[in-house]
Amino acid sequence: MKNILVALSGGVDSAVSALLLKEQGHRVTGAYIRTWKSEEEVFSDCPWQQEIDDARAVAEKIGIEFRLLNFIDEYRNRVVKYMVDGYRSGVTPNPDTMCNREMKFGVFLDYALSNGFDWVATGHYCRIERNAGDGFELLEGIDKNKDQSYFLALVKKDQLKHALFPIGGLTKPQVRGIAQKADLPNADKKDSQGICFLGKVRIADFLAGYIEDSPGEIVSSNGKVLGNHTGLHKFTIGQRRGIGIPSNTDHEAYVVVAKNSANNQLVVDFDKPSTPHLYTDTWTLTDLNFLHSPPENGSILLARPRYRDPATPITLTFQKEPLATVNFHKPQRAIAPGQVCALYQKEKLLGGGIFAEIISS
Repeated sequence: MKNILVALSGGVDSAVSALLLKEQGHRVTGAYIRTWKSEEEVFSDCPWQQEIDDARAVAEKIGIEFRLLNFIDEYRNRVVKYMVDGYRSGVTPNPDTMCNREMKFGVFLDYALSNGFDWVATGHYCRIERNAGDGFELLEGIDKNKDQSYFLALVKKDQLKHALFPIGGLTKPQVRGIAQKADLPNADKKDSQGICFLGKVRIADFLAGYIEDSPGEIVSSNGKVLGNHTGLHKFTIGQRRGIGIPSNTDHEAYVVVAKNSANNQLVVDFDKPSTPHLYTDTWTLTDLNFLHSPPENGSILLARPRYRDPATPITLTFQKEPLATVNFHKPQRAIAPGQVCALYQKEKLLGGGIFAEIISS
């Protein structure tokens, strides 16, 4: 029997995770991680109180202890600051990935271990297979439409040694069916979308409370001035809506292809495979993280440059620490500095890094 602290989000996935562990005979406690506070909701309509109520109702239905953990300051310092600083510096951060490393398997795990728990469990759709000693492999979830292994690419090996993912071997319909059969109070609740503390607020509107506008020029790839922007932090590579300039006479829409921070210029062009900086094949990766020994130099692996992107072949070459070069065998569209690149060997997540600079396009 294991002593497990389950992160209950208020959603059905974590609810079924707790239920399955309880049915397996483990000692299970549920906890909701509070990350935002009401006075900050001028920027948000995140229904945190409803989520707490739903999580508590699930714990009562299952018959387990429920705890409300206040990690507001830690979340602000480790996730919100990371996101704001990233956009301020001109990159595209991934707060969901950082939330996993810094909060669920950081602050939350530390709390669990210091309060007598041996394991933490979440509702992630991924699988962890353990072998002798402390060895394990982290695999994609069985449900490929819901697989969330990408978001664990930067979590450290020592953190995942204490992790359980009870629903990784199930599909979403199966999870719904288990919840409905057990008459869980949130069995038919819709999945949440986006970053919780933003609610339905656009990220640009949220950032307006933290980053001042810094007007500059919108230019074409050849340097022609086409218009003006109010701040580079409001745009990301590949964006085509909301740029503020009309299509050309051939009705081709402009897309963002680069952000020239030095000159405060937003660079746009048309969406063609030959467009510089839009379709790229070679990047440097920084902040490298591996769940096992690093692969051999020059290894051919699979990579996901974004969550919903299919895994695609790459060659990984190590440079001077902590850098590596990732060469996509087929050019990829709209990769942005700051995004997370998850690395795989078939279904096994090896780790990942953060896109730093384009080497060639």
